Amino acid sequence: MSPQSPLTEKLSSVLAEVAEWPVPNVSACVVSSRRGPVEILAHHGELDRVYRLASITKMVSAYAIAIAVEETVLDLDAALPVSAAGQAPITLRHLLSHAAGYPFEGDTAVAPVEASRIYSNTGIEIAAEWLALQSGMSFGEYLTEAVLIPLQMTSSQFSGSAAHGLSSTVTDLAKFASELLVPRLISPVTLTEVTRTQYPDLDGIVPGMGRYTPCPWGLGMEIAGEKSPHWMGRERSPSTFGHFGGAGTMMWVDPEAHISLIALTDQSFDKWAATATRQWAQLSDQVLAAVGDR
Repeated sequence: MSPQSPLTEKLSSVLAEVAEWPVPNVSACVVSSRRGPVEILAHHGELDRVYRLASITKMVSAYAIAIAVEETVLDLDAALPVSAAGQAPITLRHLLSHAAGYPFEGDTAVAPVEASRIYSNTGIEIAAEWLALQSGMSFGEYLTEAVLIPLQMTSSQFSGSAAHGLSSTVTDLAKFASELLVPRLISPVTLTEVTRTQYPDLDGIVPGMGRYTPCPWGLGMEIAGEKSPHWMGRERSPSTFGHFGGAGTMMWVDPEAHISLIALTDQSFDKWAATATRQWAQLSDQVLAAVGDR
């Protein structure tokens, strides 16, 4: 066995602390493109244990939609045959950035378009339904062929909702993180569009965290921005993006540090919400301190 690098040893020690989290099982890894080829720098737990991702699904779903946009199957800014309060046109950009006025669940809009950042499963699901209609494939089929198969995410399974229906492993999500660090399925220009703040003046609530003014969001990706306190910690760059899920899962990518952190558990967020976001933030800060980027 080849000796570990000092950085890997340091990160392994940091990740080992997740064993103290109040969860039955946890698997975590740090992915990096700092030295050129994307690699897993360190990991903890069973990398091939399958976990329900919950809302991390939104990141993968949005990526599939971004691929459809590049393939000209979809147009981010074309008006869709749906409406919100005030009957203003709704676009995929609105839906993917939680700016369409839909509530968390339910297809009756509760606010005008571009009035507030209202976190919505419904918006993501409508976007996925539109992709299915325009492509002639079910959303699950499109996501599988556009993202899961090309990235060899062989342990990932989609069922039900584009907002929360994926199950996967740390190994597979590390492959997705690699794509987000060094894109191959979409152009860097499109990735920049996906991960930049849409409608930057909107405020809103991040479930489990509270209200932020403003509350930046990309296309399916939460943007850290200047949010504080925040589950991605304090040491990340403002351009860091990611998502956490109600299944007790989290994933972020800091494009300035060239680092991604993934931590999956099988303890529902609501059963340890009081400590989950604090422990995620602490782990995030420790990882970035270990790599010495900030």
